[in-house]
Amino acid sequence: MDEEYDVIVLGTGLTECILSGLLSVEGKKVLHIDKQDFYGGESASLNLSQLYSKFKPSGQKPELKGRDRDWCVDLIPKFLMSNGELTNILVHTDVTRYIEFKQIGGSYVYRNGRIAKVPSNEMEAVRSSLMGIFEKRRMKGFLEFIANYDEDVKSTHQGLDLDTNTMNEVYNYWRLENGTKDFIGHAMALWPNDDYLNEPARQTYERIVLYVQSVAKYGKSPYIYPLYGLGELPQGFARLSAIYGGTYMLDTPIDEVLYEDGKFAGVITKEGKAKAPIVIADPTYFPEKVKKTGQRVIRAMCIMDHPIPNTNDLDSLQLIIPQNQVGRKHDIYIACLSDVHCVVPKGYYLAIISTIIETDTPHVELEPAFKLLGPRIDTLMGIAELYEPQQDGSKDGIYISKTYDASSHFESMTDDVKDLYFRVMGKPLVLKKRPNAEEEEGLNGL
Repeated sequence: MDEEYDVIVLGTGLTECILSGLLSVEGKKVLHIDKQDFYGGESASLNLSQLYSKFKPSGQKPELKGRDRDWCVDLIPKFLMSNGELTNILVHTDVTRYIEFKQIGGSYVYRNGRIAKVPSNEMEAVRSSLMGIFEKRRMKGFLEFIANYDEDVKSTHQGLDLDTNTMNEVYNYWRLENGTKDFIGHAMALWPNDDYLNEPARQTYERIVLYVQSVAKYGKSPYIYPLYGLGELPQGFARLSAIYGGTYMLDTPIDEVLYEDGKFAGVITKEGKAKAPIVIADPTYFPEKVKKTGQRVIRAMCIMDHPIPNTNDLDSLQLIIPQNQVGRKHDIYIACLSDVHCVVPKGYYLAIISTIIETDTPHVELEPAFKLLGPRIDTLMGIAELYEPQQDGSKDGIYISKTYDASSHFESMTDDVKDLYFRVMGKPLVLKKRPNAEEEEGLNGL
């Protein structure tokens, strides 16, 4: 196989597959290799046997209905913001042709011991059970300020400067209560902790706008999700790469990495030698070139035969437990899906809990979430260490992605994609708006 390529990509995680798709479209000759025999790497969706052999190899498997392949359980539960960057990349590259999406039924937050719907606009804020009557008025004023804010029209700024005023100062200007700050910051701006309060308000403003626009796009919630699980996303980008001449090899371990003058030069596999001046890889391929971020994520996949109580029997939702509400430093996320998304057989629900570990007994940290779920048929848990590259890749031609974090959406992952694209290509990723009919209709299935 002694062949020359422009780029070799190792691992078929979502980050790697998006990049191999984008680079193939740019005319690069891409070779994409994965040591595993399925797509998706850390972001794969597993069938029932794969799931149990990974998380409970010697454990008792409960009697569950349906065929093995009726189950598609994500290793990393995340939803797409319907107006977010990943959705923009999907539309820009036409990968939407291969994947059908379904909306997520609702967005909820845990507050004062109960579950409440997150208000997505001024009208819902007025009806929300989260606030008293005066607080509702203040919240309505705050949301109107966000909606009407115009950089060039001073009168819309209310005397605030998003680049110098902290988010806490903006909240205080509207006299918002701590509980209201909590759900705006954690369930709308989707910050994982409270550090953002003392930072300039600009980024939080942008996050709230993204949330509100995402809700406005299809109603109900800001989130969408691919049928048959997130494992469909890497495969969609892999097809894109293949259409543009990319070569894929699954189940192909790397026998040796080749270097010339300290720089990456290629790899040797059972198929022979493949040469390229640069490589994009997930952290598992170059353990000596990554460092631990110091954070670990625990995820629990809960199989249930009922929807989450107190959520209007919705077929899917996101539920956020803000850290303040349960005396933690990091939020706890719950993603719930059902047969409507083709990830479990009819009659089952899948709730996946994730958070950053703070103690020596991580499973105990999930108790507040378990309490909200009600009875569970089975629970499978996994812990993942988070890694990031030690260097930017410019010296040795080795560009490494970051591990997927505990957040409940893909915005941090797309930041990593754009960052890697810029380092590899030397120019920013520009997503062209496509004024075709398909764009007008939105995504498949919605």
